[in-house]
Amino acid sequence: MATAKSALKAKLFEKIEAHRPRIQKLNKEFGNVVIDTCNIGQTIGGARDVRTLVTDISYLDPQEGIRFRGKTIPETFAALPKLPGCEQPTVEAFFYFLLTGDVPTAAQAQDVFEDFSSRAAVPDYVVDVLRAMPRDTHPMTMLSAAVLSMQRDSIFARRYAEGMKKTDYWDPMYEDSMNLLAKLPRIAAYIYRMKYRGDTQIPADPKLDFGANFAHMMGIAQPYDEVARMYFILHSDHESGNVSAHTTHLVASALSDAYYSLSAGLNGLAGPLHGLANQEVLGWIMNVMKKLGGKVPTEEELKAFLWDTLKSGQVVPGYGHAVLRKTDPRYVAQNEYAKKHLPDDPIFQLVNMIYKVAPGVLTEHGKTKNPWPNVDAHSGVIQWYYGVREWDFYTVLFGVGRALGVLANITWDRGLGYAIERPKSVTTEMLEKWAAAGGRK
Repeated sequence: MATAKSALKAKLFEKIEAHRPRIQKLNKEFGNVVIDTCNIGQTIGGARDVRTLVTDISYLDPQEGIRFRGKTIPETFAALPKLPGCEQPTVEAFFYFLLTGDVPTAAQAQDVFEDFSSRAAVPDYVVDVLRAMPRDTHPMTMLSAAVLSMQRDSIFARRYAEGMKKTDYWDPMYEDSMNLLAKLPRIAAYIYRMKYRGDTQIPADPKLDFGANFAHMMGIAQPYDEVARMYFILHSDHESGNVSAHTTHLVASALSDAYYSLSAGLNGLAGPLHGLANQEVLGWIMNVMKKLGGKVPTEEELKAFLWDTLKSGQVVPGYGHAVLRKTDPRYVAQNEYAKKHLPDDPIFQLVNMIYKVAPGVLTEHGKTKNPWPNVDAHSGVIQWYYGVREWDFYTVLFGVGRALGVLANITWDRGLGYAIERPKSVTTEMLEKWAAAGGRK
């Protein structure tokens, strides 16, 4: 049996090696050949820039960055109500804004807070699921499994089975989404304390808002509550084409409920090219400091290191973006916070120096479309400063924030009756035929 398996793998490797040049040739020589409404390069390259998704909740502009309901990040943070004495808006106010497009009053934000509070209790069976998993299980696996385990309580699934009008689908999707969002901070904090803090749990404080309660349950003092609010808002939505948002939308388009859909989106977020990137960036930054003597380097030392990195075929993590062509405003928001609250932190100082030096090096290198930092270039540094030094937990933080955007989106998807997503596939042979013909006729 082992020999047969080995023979199969060897044959597969042979087939892959023979097929690769065909794809490379199509991309290199015929990438711009148009077939229907896109070109061959886009067909092979993950449908980049093909406009086939609709959302009014956020839009990613190459120059301005993300706009939430038409407002830039600075405009959003300035417009939303804040609790007395706080710098950052509440997550509750922001979610009201995401769902409706209206800036809430303090009373409307308070109503969302009370609604979340009434739904926040985590079922005992979710804790049983988490505790049954090996403690070295990745925290994103735990978060996704916890979300999926609650599917048994889906209001959408129950009401769909009972029969309801299509125009009513949004209602139980909203209820599932609210139930999920209310529980996520408790689940995430439970995972953290179970894995990394000797399983010493801190009960929720029902008087605290979404961000402050999360910080409390994590066991991290103020101003980490402000970090949590800022982090969850900044990571909430990035239009619908990114992997986590698109996956959540795709699964929900089959009329799967919010639990199935968000769990799938979280699994996509866990990939190294998506939510895991902030972890990789921090690791790289720490390695830079270690290799340069454990101190903040001079600009010349850093410049030489960056050139060595690029010449060795590696990339500068946290720089470049699929859409953005300027500094990510999410980076700027975190940078402004860090300048105020941790200006003397050596890792933050290195982040600032990289921002000063790297764009020039990358521009001179000439192989990067966008030499500016994205959100991942900064997010891990602030978490590290406040004591969250378990890198593999960072994507869980991202996941809690991203849930705000994707759940708002699938609620609207059901409200507007968007169809099941079903793009058309083609074969390599078809692409070669159309490439030779100069396009699909």
